Amino acid sequence: MAVIASAQTLHVLQPRSVSSPQSRRFPPRFPRAPHVKTSLSFKSTEAPNIRHSLLVRASSTSDFNPDIGEILGEVSVFTASGESVLFKDLWDQKEGVAVVALLRHFGCFCCWELASALKESKARFDSAGVKLIAVGVGTPNKACILAERLPFPMDCLYADPDRKAYDVLGLYYGLSRTLFSPASAKVFSRFESLQKALKNYTLEGTPDDKSGVLQQGGMFVFKGKQLLYAWKDEGTGDHAPLDDIFDACCRVPVA
Repeated sequence: MAVIASAQTLHVLQPRSVSSPQSRRFPPRFPRAPHVKTSLSFKSTEAPNIRHSLLVRASSTSDFNPDIGEILGEVSVFTASGESVLFKDLWDQKEGVAVVALLRHFGCFCCWELASALKESKARFDSAGVKLIAVGVGTPNKACILAERLPFPMDCLYADPDRKAYDVLGLYYGLSRTLFSPASAKVFSRFESLQKALKNYTLEGTPDDKSGVLQQGGMFVFKGKQLLYAWKDEGTGDHAPLDDIFDACCRVPVA
C-alpha cells in the first residue's frame, strides 16, 4: 500500500534474512493464532473501498506455548541507556501485571503514533499498578531518538536489536506484511493522531540493519508469567485497541 511505503521502507532490498526468519538462531515461532473478527464503525469521510479491511481481532492465548512467560523471561533486551536486562526482571514474575508493547522499530512513523498513545495512557496504567514496557527493533541510541523527540519515558523503553523477543512471540516478518497487508488500511482512519505524533518525527530512528524494518509488532498482557492477552500485528499500523488492553489488565486484581 502506498501509504506505508515511506522513506524508511524504500531501501529494504538487502534484508538479512527475509525469506526464512525461522532460520535464525532464536527459538521457533509458535503457530499462528486464529482470529475473532468484528466490524469497526467509520466516519463518512473514510474511503468506502477499505471498509472490509478494517477489522478488530486478537490472537488466542491458548495458541501460545503455556510456558511463554517463562521463555520470554530469559530473553535479554537493552535499556535506552544501553544496559542489558532480562524480561523477567522488568516486572514482578509472581503477581505483577505488565503490558508489553512491541513496536516495529524506532523509525516507524506508525510506531511513533502508538508510542504517543501509550505515553498518554501511562498515568492510567500507573494508577492501576500496571507496568508499561515498550520494546522496539534497533539499538539503544535509536531508542533514545524516539524517547527524546516524541518524547517518551525512557524508563519504559527497551531496545531489541536482534529481534529476540519478536521471534519468541512469533510475530510476523516480511515484505508483504510490511507494505501490502490489508490490515494496514486502518491507518486511513487515524490521520489526525498520526499527524500529532509525527510533529518531531525523524527517520534517524530507523535501525542500521535495514532488515529490521520488515518486522511487525504486537501487544501482550501478562500477570506474572501468565499470558492474559495477545495481539500480533497483521501489518504496519495494525495496533491492538487500547480499550482491549485496559480490559485485559482489569480481568484480574493487581497486587
